[in-house]
Amino acid sequence: MGKYSIKELEQLSGIKAHTIRIWEKRHKIIAPNRTATNIRFYSDEDLKKIINVSLLNNNGIKISKIADMSLDDMNRKVLQLSELNNDAMVHIDQLVVAMIDMEEELFEKILNNLILRYGFEKSVTEIIYPFLEKIGILWQTHNITPAHEHFISNLIRQKIIVAIDGLPLPPKSARKILLFLPEGEMHELSLLFYHFLTRRSGYRTYYLGQNVPHEDLISVYSTHQPDILLSSITSVPNTPVEDYLQRLTKDFPLSPILVSGLQIQRFKGQKIANVQTFSTAAELRLFL
Repeated sequence: MGKYSIKELEQLSGIKAHTIRIWEKRHKIIAPNRTATNIRFYSDEDLKKIINVSLLNNNGIKISKIADMSLDDMNRKVLQLSELNNDAMVHIDQLVVAMIDMEEELFEKILNNLILRYGFEKSVTEIIYPFLEKIGILWQTHNITPAHEHFISNLIRQKIIVAIDGLPLPPKSARKILLFLPEGEMHELSLLFYHFLTRRSGYRTYYLGQNVPHEDLISVYSTHQPDILLSSITSVPNTPVEDYLQRLTKDFPLSPILVSGLQIQRFKGQKIANVQTFSTAAELRLFL
């Protein structure tokens, strides 16, 4: 069971802590529990309810009217809004609620509807990525378990793999790109999505996936001679980022090396030879 501070509730719902307190006092929207030392905290049910209240209120329904709704009425109204509304936040919050309950059928239904409605790429860049950022808040505050993370990651991973499998295999004469994660790096979702984007752009892709030993990378590079290398560094690496990038450019001086990920965004070192960094799918397209 989750245990959230009011600040965490604010981060996840978008409702200011001051407003949440007013809604508690005036409208009895939610009622916090208290620790033995009288510190207030909120449950998973409180989080789900405040997310739905936020959605309804942001779509023009007065808080006094929402306060009179049953939970079933609230859920039905949120569902109606999600079917009519193009606002990404509505769908992101629905995914959060489905994730908290580990409702696979609901999560699948939401994802499938999003892909049909917006297309695969837009669904990932505008909804799934921001959703994963919210999941990061839950992870940092210890309100989701590794089981939640695996549940979500595997469902999204399956969708990306299906999308990749649906693309034609470019001819052997096409430009080649080698995709990999460094040794010790296991966060694969971004790299899988880059696999989809590069394959769709007509590149012949060689996807090595997670935790690739450097010697294996050298071997595959020698065999296939790719035009571009592409990687992502999310976790804190065993080797400092700058040292690792210098190693890549030393061993693969003839190919552009494209790198993204959280650790790359935090990297403040000097530009390194043939290494190009990027943060978004739009930036990646500029290099392809």
